Amino acid sequence: MSAAVSTMRHVRGFDVARPLSVGTLMFLMLPLVFLPLASIFIYGTSKGLGSFWSALTAPEAMYALKLSIVTSFWATVFNVLFGLFAAYVLSRYSFWGRNALTVTISLPTAIPTAVAGFALLLLWGPFGTLGRFLAPYGIQLMFTAGAIILAEIFVTFPLAFGVMKAVFDTMNPSLEEASATIGATRRQTFWHVTLPSLRGAVVSGALLTFARAIGEFGSTILVSGNLAGRTQTAPLYIFAKFNEGQIEAANAIAIVLALLSFLIFSVLFFAREWLDAN
Repeated sequence: MSAAVSTMRHVRGFDVARPLSVGTLMFLMLPLVFLPLASIFIYGTSKGLGSFWSALTAPEAMYALKLSIVTSFWATVFNVLFGLFAAYVLSRYSFWGRNALTVTISLPTAIPTAVAGFALLLLWGPFGTLGRFLAPYGIQLMFTAGAIILAEIFVTFPLAFGVMKAVFDTMNPSLEEASATIGATRRQTFWHVTLPSLRGAVVSGALLTFARAIGEFGSTILVSGNLAGRTQTAPLYIFAKFNEGQIEAANAIAIVLALLSFLIFSVLFFAREWLDAN
């Protein structure tokens, strides 16, 4: 009892550790997160909203944004479907090599994105392992929008899978078993019992995948060719305009991507509990 009283004594009354802890957290985040993010907004609006809007609505800038959104959308669709399938198989079935397969799916998280882009070039490039067999038929996968989608799929491979796999592992199988006992088929059980329980995980995995894909740079710069107005995504546009000394043009797209990321993670944070509850 005396030990319990002594451990509780320091939280009664005014807790001095609370403001110190919060203050230290804010102080550490100031140069690491707050100031870098604030700087792009301060600089982007320093010459007025008119200048910002002109830089944002330039044809190359708009094309880069649209290309990033479209390619990220399709990469997200594929990886959510694949992640749902892979998480179901690896959670519901035991077989030799299951752990090795799980580790392999998770590998793109640790592989540098430049290595991922280089690997895709070696595989699908004009002289690659598989690409050289497509070249005689006039099929060129690299340096196209399809190559960007392929690169984004590769680097975001584990995200949706990881979120859904964690939910599958903690899901009570008794509901699925009860559904089977009353005559429901495997498809009906999955659609009406399993999938509704995964709604929050599916949305979270999709948002994480989209946010990661739309900001991808390292792999896409290798497989896309970075051609303005053709295969130049928003991150590549920022890089190209910065190298050309057009800081305002680069900053305008940077602001849009920052706002989009903030919106995605706000939805992810505030809507997750509602999705899980409903």
